[in-house]
Parts: sequence; C-alpha cells; structure tokens
Amino acid sequence: MKVILQTDVKGMGKRGEIVNTSDGYARNYLFPKKLAVPADKQNLNELSAKKASEAHKKELEKQEAIRIKEKIENKVLVLKVKAGENGKTFGSITSKEIAESIEKQFGEKVDKKKIIVKDPIRAIGGYVVDMKLFEGVVCKLTISVTAE
Repeated sequence: MKVILQTDVKGMGKRGEIVNTSDGYARNYLFPKKLAVPADKQNLNELSAKKASEAHKKELEKQEAIRIKEKIENKVLVLKVKAGENGKTFGSITSKEIAESIEKQFGEKVDKKKIIVKDPIRAIGGYVVDMKLFEGVVCKLTISVTAE
C-alpha cells in the first residue's frame, strides 16, 4: 500500500515522502497513530500543493536575502565602543551587537545566527565578517570599530 508520511518514521522515510508499506502495517500502526495517510488522489494533490507553497516561500526568502546583500555588501558598518589607551575594547564585539548596529544604520533586520565572526573583535580597527543570509547567499560586511 502506498502511503504519504506525515512525520519522520524511523526506518521508513521522512515527512512528505511517498513510501510502500504492507497493508497491515499501514492500517494497524501508521494510520491510527496519524503517522501517515493513504496516497489517494486528494492527499497527493494536497502534498503537491504544500510542496509548491514551501518552494515559493523559500524563493521569497532567497529574494529577500539577495536584496539585503545588495543593500549592505559594499558599505561600512561603524561601531563605536569603549576602549582603553592601547586600543583594546572592553570585552569583544559579538554578533548580537553587529546585528543591532545593522538594524540601526541600514534599517535591515538580520538574525545574529547568520553573522559569522571568525576571530573575536577585541581591538579598534577594520574587520571583515561573513554573513550567510541564505543557502548560497553569502555577504561580506566591512566593520570599522572606533573608540567613543
């Protein structure tokens, strides 16, 4: 019997996959626990509509990431921090602070998890960080750290 999995089932497949199972396994285990539905015309149409919707949503997210990349990429983000006489900052600059500064200076909301700071920023000067905005959309951001 062909069924459409509603959740990930160990040893069977992932959510949204169409798999062949024995009739008894489907009727006695998968259907009562709502782990799968029969692969009839209506359910197949719903599955294809859901996949099309997810693909469209991903495409919109990618377009938004490209727009943010074009707006931010060749600009310099200026961060003003407290620093000692030797040019070292009090604490390091985190991706959270960078995300907040991007929102203030450029008006774009970027998730702090998408900002990749390879080495901690602990001194005054210029730095380049990567931002992985979406799958395949990577932006390099130039940061200028100055003393207050």
